[in-house]
Amino acid sequence: MVDRTMNGIFPILATPFDEKGQIDFEDLEREVEWMIGVGVNGVGVAVASEIYKLTDPERDEILTSVVKQVDGRIPVVMNTGAMGTDVTVYYSQRAEELGANALMIRPPSFIPMPAGEVVEFFSRVGESVGIPIFLQDQATAQVPPGMAIEIAKRHENLCYIKVETAPTVPRMAETAALRDAATGLAGDLILFGGAGGAFLFEELRRGSVGTMPGSVIPDVFVDVWERWQDGDEADAEAEFRRYGALIRTLKQPQGLDNWIYKEILVRRGIFKSAHARHPAVRPDRFQIYELEQMLDELELEEPEV
Repeated sequence: MVDRTMNGIFPILATPFDEKGQIDFEDLEREVEWMIGVGVNGVGVAVASEIYKLTDPERDEILTSVVKQVDGRIPVVMNTGAMGTDVTVYYSQRAEELGANALMIRPPSFIPMPAGEVVEFFSRVGESVGIPIFLQDQATAQVPPGMAIEIAKRHENLCYIKVETAPTVPRMAETAALRDAATGLAGDLILFGGAGGAFLFEELRRGSVGTMPGSVIPDVFVDVWERWQDGDEADAEAEFRRYGALIRTLKQPQGLDNWIYKEILVRRGIFKSAHARHPAVRPDRFQIYELEQMLDELELEEPEV
């Protein structure tokens, strides 16, 4: 049976690199243990992990390390999308072999494809593995609501979607409405939010069962998620609003977010270095100062790991 029980907070891990750009597996293990310690429901290795800057051996090494550290305590989601069907099947089967509990895949985007080709792409990948797949709907590689329903009909593994195409709130609502009107496998499509978790509560009200934010404040996301689950919706949203400026700061493109994530993780005692692999825009001294002021105001605690 395909696992359809995943929900809650699934942060995407940042990949720690030393100043020479080599993976720091000690810091990666510390990050995973911290995530589990604060109560996350799962973790992912994906775009925010700079997966597109990793060699194939490094992808395997990181997934192996994460799976070993998790040791079955929470699900591990691995991004296995590529620009071709055969390559995506290869990455997906390899991730399953190495112990991933689920996959996350965006459609090919280098050369735009007709909708039928995208549906067939997901169908072939779904048939190639035995674990669930998150369809990843991003602005540069979209899985529109109608297409998501059509894909979900093709195989029981194609049972989750991470909605990230802005504006995510109406996108989530439309996908949920089409899902609720569907029958068969498509009627069981499970919705997650993403895009840094900025619209967590709006998405929950419209059918989402969880979110995949970045890696820097998992404790905050878990706290507000648990308050929401306990029925303390007003308190959950009030607490979450305190972090609005920080979440906005984390949503900067062109690799700037990678550096900022890691600056915070260094400050929180998880990473030793804030290094992001090139190409990635590096924050200037004013951005670091502004970030430090923001973090001081929030009084984020340095965790014990």
